[in-house]
Amino acid sequence: MSAQLPGVQPAHTALASDDPREIGGYRLHARLGAGGMGVVYLAYTPGGRPIALKAVRAEFAADPEFRERFAQEVASARRIHGLFTAQVVDYGVDARTPWLATAYVPGPTLQQVVQRHGPLPVRTVLLLVAGIAEALQGIHGVGVVHRDLKPANVLIAADGPRVIDFGIARAADAAALTGAGLRIGTAAFMAPEQALGLQATAATDVFALGALAVYVSGGAPPFGGGPESAALYRVVHEAPDLAPVPAALRDLLGCCLAKRPEDRPSTAELIAAVHAHPAVGPRPEFADGWLPHPVSADIAGHGTGPTPPPHVQPTVTATAFSSRSPHPGVGAVIGSPGGTGPSAGTGPSAGTGPSAGPGSVGGSGRAPTTPPGGPEAHPAGARAHTPSSRRAPRRGGRLLLTALVAFLALVVGGAAVYYLDPPPEEGTDPAGATGEPPVRPSVTVQPSSGAPKPSGATAYTAGYAGVELTSPDTSYEFDLKAGKVVPESTAAWYLARTDKGFVLPEESDAFIATGDELSPADCVRGIESEPVTTLPFAELADQRPFCLRSADQKEVVIARLVEVAEDGGSVTVVVDHHRRDG
Repeated sequence: MSAQLPGVQPAHTALASDDPREIGGYRLHARLGAGGMGVVYLAYTPGGRPIALKAVRAEFAADPEFRERFAQEVASARRIHGLFTAQVVDYGVDARTPWLATAYVPGPTLQQVVQRHGPLPVRTVLLLVAGIAEALQGIHGVGVVHRDLKPANVLIAADGPRVIDFGIARAADAAALTGAGLRIGTAAFMAPEQALGLQATAATDVFALGALAVYVSGGAPPFGGGPESAALYRVVHEAPDLAPVPAALRDLLGCCLAKRPEDRPSTAELIAAVHAHPAVGPRPEFADGWLPHPVSADIAGHGTGPTPPPHVQPTVTATAFSSRSPHPGVGAVIGSPGGTGPSAGTGPSAGTGPSAGPGSVGGSGRAPTTPPGGPEAHPAGARAHTPSSRRAPRRGGRLLLTALVAFLALVVGGAAVYYLDPPPEEGTDPAGATGEPPVRPSVTVQPSSGAPKPSGATAYTAGYAGVELTSPDTSYEFDLKAGKVVPESTAAWYLARTDKGFVLPEESDAFIATGDELSPADCVRGIESEPVTTLPFAELADQRPFCLRSADQKEVVIARLVEVAEDGGSVTVVVDHHRRDG
């Protein structure tokens, strides 16, 4: 029988009467867990994708120093994109209740696995050590120390572990938190320097990984249970109890639990030791059979994910054709009746939540390409995912739609005219009258200082610039308005990707530069003369710039492909955003 540790809760529990029903524009559905820092909720994006949203406790939210450090740590955590971590997808550092949202991983925690099934076999433990060590490398690489690595903060998926709750512990530990029961970290897995209030480093997390592996392989933490004060004393002054641990693991885990940080192995040395272990071999893989069958069956029970809460089916209202508008409505306006559900103008602003304007659910009607909560709900489990056919470019559809509108106008004897571009002004010579094409206005970019525009020019104001974004796999897309990475089918104006190239947003225009430089003016001219309907990675090598223009022609992004991992892994881009003035 494994030792009982505090904090284990059912996978989902109903919301309490005092729980909020919405945070940051996300609908809350159930509780996933609770701890000293706050409450973790199962929430849903407007597009129906599940996420894990952690809301910080009120006493932390009231501490200005905590808020400042929390914002710094969230900024660091956003850069963590390892395959063995749960991706940060959104955050609200300035909200009344600060919060952080990560990808939802449909699987139990390591703590639940051991409590339900007992200690795990040597090979399974070694693979877990290698996977978690790799996750720590990603976390430490951006200057974050986890400080609360424990079995309850490691989720188990079919293709390996996922470390969660990084980026918060350091922020809380640095704040002046002296209230009862607010100790940061878990005594049974704390390193001696952490227990003594000294500086925590990457070696602190290695100690916690060793303690975690002892618990997973032996069924009990290395320094016992009981009162927290007693456990902390043993952590600092006594040797770990490795008797329940299989002999094949004792030397490795004993090194991790060295009292002095400098005596512990690095994460790279841990991974190398796992590679060299005879129970694993030089190529550790999370393939079929890496977990005992009962544990795999347990994970399969989570695999279907949560059932989304019921919501009102969006209504579709056709818009009228008009000969007076340069862009008469020919599509559909999609919204949620009765004000329920996300709608334009009520969602969070860019950078603090999913865009809820036209084009998001409640705007474009884009739906998730797979059922919510399936294997694509976490980064590494979605590599077999293929974007929906509705994400494919529909340039031909626009031309067909134009022809259809013109045909209908002729049939009914009306005089409606549909323009893909603004109509010529009165008194100008339209194309065909003199045999020459109409002259298009020039496009210039001006600073937002209020300087006068050249006559006939269209000015663009720079928005965000030089933002580096990494999509872990095809279940994530780039939110072009907000300049961040979000779950697929979340953003209103997006750039999705397959394993071979980018997927254009519906009704958006794109252009690939021929040289090394590309301005908004060049982008618009290129779109008008040489638009493209595909953006294969092969054509974007050497950071060749490309651009996209929004469907309303008011926004332009210029991007460069920085890196594409092999086998459908992560894709990194650098993006600049510009908005048309007026």
